[in-house]
Amino acid sequence: PPPPPRRETMASPKEEEELEWPMDRVRSTFINFFAEKHGHTKWPSSPCVPHDDPTLLFANAGMNQYKPLFLGTCDPNLEMSKLKRAVNSQKCIRAGGKHNDLDDV
Repeated sequence: PPPPPRRETMASPKEEEELEWPMDRVRSTFINFFAEKHGHTKWPSSPCVPHDDPTLLFANAGMNQYKPLFLGTCDPNLEMSKLKRAVNSQKCIRAGGKHNDLDDV
């Protein structure tokens, strides 16, 4: 069957703006939800190529930057050592599985 006819709407500029969700808006809404409603600390995304971890060629998961916390090796003088809950949008390179960025690198 043919698709249903499109309904022409006369949305106001404000309504049109509310319908638009560019990536920056999605990212900031996600981060602000956890920071403002749940008390998470906004933490910057780390580089895709880690500077201080010789075991990784590139960040392949959003949790890589927190590895020192999980391993108990984080310098207690660093701000990171005080994190209990953090939120960010981590850049990473997917290598393997269904989506493989490594072919594009």
